[in-house]
Amino acid sequence: MPDLYSLVRPGLQALDAETAHRLTIMGLKTGFVPQAGKDDPILGVSLFGLNFPNPVGLAPGFDKNAEAPDPLLKLGFGFVEVGTFTPRPQVGNPRPRLFRLKEDKAVINRMGFNNDGLDAVKARLEARKGRPGIIGGNVGANKDSEDRIADYVTAIQGILGLVSYITINISSPNTPGLRALQSRESLAELINRCIEARGADKTPMLVKVAPDLVEADVEDIAAVALESGIDGLIVSNTTITRPETLRSAHKAETGGLSGAPLFEASTEMLRRFHAKVGHQMPLIGVGGIASGADAYAKIRAGASLVQLYSSLVYEGPGLVARIKTDLAKLLRRDGFASVQEAVGADAK
Repeated sequence: MPDLYSLVRPGLQALDAETAHRLTIMGLKTGFVPQAGKDDPILGVSLFGLNFPNPVGLAPGFDKNAEAPDPLLKLGFGFVEVGTFTPRPQVGNPRPRLFRLKEDKAVINRMGFNNDGLDAVKARLEARKGRPGIIGGNVGANKDSEDRIADYVTAIQGILGLVSYITINISSPNTPGLRALQSRESLAELINRCIEARGADKTPMLVKVAPDLVEADVEDIAAVALESGIDGLIVSNTTITRPETLRSAHKAETGGLSGAPLFEASTEMLRRFHAKVGHQMPLIGVGGIASGADAYAKIRAGASLVQLYSSLVYEGPGLVARIKTDLAKLLRRDGFASVQEAVGADAK
């Protein structure tokens, strides 16, 4: 796959980012994807009652509509998170809305939860039911919804039994007012209603938070998370900040920034959440991962699992195997027998 990608990359990079992404999904749907090799046993992670073959996952946004989760798993990801999808189909924001910042190895998006809607996603997940592999479902609220919490409830109930875990996305910067759900009272109500919607089902539920939080926000979210019975936190989503170091002509575009410039801020946010929840609550680290060393830094900062997306735009699918190989070497170099042993090592 890396050799194939080197051949098609110039053509994809010549297209606008969203068209290139759509062609990539179409290519994956053909099923002509080489099977990744067996994972090094040191990379296995047991979490949420699930056995992850490795801790490297694909972040949501790549496969919004659950069109190609199985081909993506074949590339070597330990898990794939589909979405974000909403109860009703949504066209999202006007194009262009996805921008490559090549000089910065970053991406800015203001997609606006464009997706086919719950019914379409549910049908695709039902069609793959019974197949191996860990698939997460990332749910959101429609932009024009009068009761956004009800939207999360609807989406959760629609995919119970069809995914391995569910992520409640309240941290996208591209749906006006959505991040207000991270406030203490709103978050407590949201989580309580979502847990109630889950009923007797034991599908793990996680909340995805923003990297642009002040200390009081971190304290409130951590406290609500620990009190509520939610299963974990994903740290973090894209950022609305713009580091002064950005060089690309697209740096002033509105939307969420992801990729290399987000690495330090998202990792620091991860450390802050780990300091609050310790080993009482699992964390998934996201933001700027482009190497085994980056993944390892997230794990040492408190992440039990990691996710990536933007770096694939520049490095291609061969990056997944390289990250796993280097991560296994780093774990052994430092005397760890498993990923779990290294979680939060820098805080000890």
